[in-house]
Amino acid sequence: MANNMILLCLTLFCQSLISRILATNPEISQISSHQHQKNHPEIGVYELKKGNISVKLTNYGAIVMSVIIPDKHGKLADVVLGYDLARDYVNDTTYFGAIVGRVANRISGAQFTYKGVIYKLIPNDGKNSIHGGPKGFSRVIWDVDQYYPNDPSPYVRFSYFSPDGEQGFPGNLKVKVTYKIVEGRHLSIAMEAEPLNKASPVNLVQHTYWNLGGHNSGNILSHEVQIFASQITPVDDQLIPTGKFEQVKGTPFDFLKSHAVGNKITDLPGGYDINYVVDVAKKHGPMTRVAVVNERKSGRIMELWANKPGVQFYTSNTLSATGKGGYVYGPHAALCLETQGFPDSVNHPNFPSVMVAPGEKYNHHMLFKFSTIK
Repeated sequence: MANNMILLCLTLFCQSLISRILATNPEISQISSHQHQKNHPEIGVYELKKGNISVKLTNYGAIVMSVIIPDKHGKLADVVLGYDLARDYVNDTTYFGAIVGRVANRISGAQFTYKGVIYKLIPNDGKNSIHGGPKGFSRVIWDVDQYYPNDPSPYVRFSYFSPDGEQGFPGNLKVKVTYKIVEGRHLSIAMEAEPLNKASPVNLVQHTYWNLGGHNSGNILSHEVQIFASQITPVDDQLIPTGKFEQVKGTPFDFLKSHAVGNKITDLPGGYDINYVVDVAKKHGPMTRVAVVNERKSGRIMELWANKPGVQFYTSNTLSATGKGGYVYGPHAALCLETQGFPDSVNHPNFPSVMVAPGEKYNHHMLFKFSTIK
C-alpha cells in the first residue's frame, strides 16, 4: 500500500510539473497535443537543424516560419519573412511561407470546364479565384505524418485530405509535403498529390518570402537575380494570363543575365508579379536550375532547382505587415520564386495541363541550395 501511495504521489507531481511547463510554453503544448490527437490535429512547431542551417515549420498551412543560415562571415540570420508564433499565421493574408493550393495563382472567373462539366469555385480576388479560394491549403491544419529531427537528413512530412467539393474543386485529394535538409545547407521541398475518385486540377506552390540580407534588413532591390527563362506568360489588368507567350529579351522582365531587382522595377506598375516559362535544360535530368539570387552585402546565395514548367517571380509589391519582433514589412521587403504550373492553365488549352486523374500522381520538387560568396 505504501509503495502504491508513493507511486500515486509521484504521478500526480509529474503531471502537475508537465502542466506547468506546457502552460508557459504554448508551442510545446501544441506539439505535444498533436502527437496524442492524430484525429484532431493541433497547430505545432517543428524544427529541422543540421550544421549551421535551421528551418522552423508549422503544420498550419505547412508553413516555413524561418530559415536561418550564415553569411560570408559566419553570422547567422533568418532570411524568411513571417511571424514569431505559429498561431500568428491564422489571420495572415500574405501567404507567408505557406503551401498554396489546391490550385495556386489565379483562375479566371473562378470557374473552369473539364470534359463538358463546369466547376464553379469560390471567388476571392474580385470575380476570380486565387490560391485555392478563401480557405485553401494555406489556411488549414495539416497532419504530421513523420517527424525525424535527428535523422542524418532531418525531415518532417505533413499531409492533408481535401474532400470532394472543397472550395468547389472536384474529387477527394490526398496531399503530402516533405521538408528535408539535405547535402549540408540545402532545403528540399517535395509536394505530392493523388486524386482518389475524380480528376482534379492540382498546382501546388511554396510561397516563402525571401530576403537574403535578413528578414528585417530592408528591401530586396539590391538583390541580384538570374532567372533561366526566355519567356513570360503576359497578363491582363486583373493579372490573368492572356494565353500568349512573350520573349523577355530587351524588356524589364529580362533576368537571363544576373542584375539587381531594382534596375528596371520602376518601368513596371508596382513591380514584378509574373509567371516565367522555365528554359528546361534536359541534361540536368528531371530537375532544372530555375533561378539564382545573390545578396552581396551578406554574401548569401540562393540557387533554386525544380521540376515544374513555370516560376512566379513576385517582389511583394503591396506588402504591409508587422512581422517577427515587431518589424514592419513594407513593399519590396522580400521576393518570392514560386515554381508552378502556369496560372489559369485550366482555361488555356495551349498551356501545360494541371489536371491529374485517379491513378496518376502529382509530384513537385523544389531544391534550395544555400551558399556564400567565396
